[in-house]
Amino acid sequence: MDKMKMQLTEIANAIGIDDVPESWQEITIANVEFDSRKVRPNSLFIPLKGQRDGHDFVDNAIKNGAVATLWAKDHPNVPSAYPALIVDDPLASLQKLAVYYLRKINPKVVAITGSNGKTTTKDMTASLLETQFNVVKTEANFNNEIGVPVTLLNMNANTEVVVVEMGMDRPGQLDFLSKMAQPDTVVITMIGEAHIEFFGSRDKIADAKMEITDGLKEDGLFIYNGDEPLLRERSKQVEQQQYTFGSNAADELFATNIQTARDHTTFEINLVPNQTYEIPMIGEYNVMNALAAIAVAKAYHIDPAQTVAALRNFRVTHNRTEWVSGKNGELILSDVYNSNPTAAKEVISSFSQTETKGKRFVVLGDMLELGEQSDEMHASLRAYLDPQLISEVYLVGTHMKALAEGLKNKYEANQIHWYAVNEETQLIEDLQVKLTNQDEVLIKGSHGIHLEKVLSALQKAE
Repeated sequence: MDKMKMQLTEIANAIGIDDVPESWQEITIANVEFDSRKVRPNSLFIPLKGQRDGHDFVDNAIKNGAVATLWAKDHPNVPSAYPALIVDDPLASLQKLAVYYLRKINPKVVAITGSNGKTTTKDMTASLLETQFNVVKTEANFNNEIGVPVTLLNMNANTEVVVVEMGMDRPGQLDFLSKMAQPDTVVITMIGEAHIEFFGSRDKIADAKMEITDGLKEDGLFIYNGDEPLLRERSKQVEQQQYTFGSNAADELFATNIQTARDHTTFEINLVPNQTYEIPMIGEYNVMNALAAIAVAKAYHIDPAQTVAALRNFRVTHNRTEWVSGKNGELILSDVYNSNPTAAKEVISSFSQTETKGKRFVVLGDMLELGEQSDEMHASLRAYLDPQLISEVYLVGTHMKALAEGLKNKYEANQIHWYAVNEETQLIEDLQVKLTNQDEVLIKGSHGIHLEKVLSALQKAE
């Protein structure tokens, strides 16, 4: 479905091009695309410079249905066979167009960030808001300088709320994204150790996360995890209205009576006595994500009964901690696309409590971007691995060696297995021999370790 509808002349004017041919008034743009393979009819193509130069793919985009393109003025051979809007910088023009279109549609903007949980919180929040509003949300992980403007340009004319995920891997990034989107509501799910290699400390990560409030409207709302002292401290600098969620009575919204089963978690909240909430995911950390979404829903006056139903029926984003079946009949808890110490500890804790008739096995890959403290942080997972609950531990990668060493006085030698990153074939063979239809296995690691190869080899064909 086409998301937008604008004349090419309007787009040209929005990005600062006033002198345009009359013939352009006949051209209507229905969507904006920067990947020539995904271009649909009536697209405007944005040639960006990544590993390849997008200008090399303009002809391909036109063949696939694009009717116009942006073109960097310092790039030679301006095409004459189709409209080319000459700009200083195609990415900056994409961002400028997104801001123009955002003001034109004028929805409420909910912006979400956090070291863990931002994608799940974004999806939960959109599900709750969709019960009463026309909602557009960030697709996949389109959460950077390219993804955020593309999300904004994906709005239909009738969009009432846009839920925007915002990521960061350096100072200043969230400041830029927040000022672009000018949110009505901002959410910080938590502060962890993700990207600590680039920031040096959790304090500096918290400083960078707080940048999401930089573009918050004066009458906006700042929702954050009140259990995090680093956020409580920094929230004093924010003048806008604030609201906290968490697991303590000091929070305005907090969870009680959390019960985890294999494929769902139930909890209650202080604001609605005797009402059980259920999410189709395991782990107390996902209850925190649900609380963040409930806080947004409350701010937007969503009917509490609809909140309960929407959370129960919420669809989990693919590859985010999901159960799949293995070839030997074992159950596999897959989380192979992201890992950091906070997330790993939480999922190991939840996995350790699942009901099983057989054994529990854990496969952990290196957690990347942890800098000088990396070995120490990998070794810290030792406290979360209990031989009474986790029968065997399979570790992959250079830094996981530190954890393997740390487990030696806790586990028998034949219960700890370490592999280099290129030894996944041996790991797969070793696991296949051990796993039975009574067992469960957790697979978690940073994407760069490619544990999806292990998952794929173990998984039962659908």
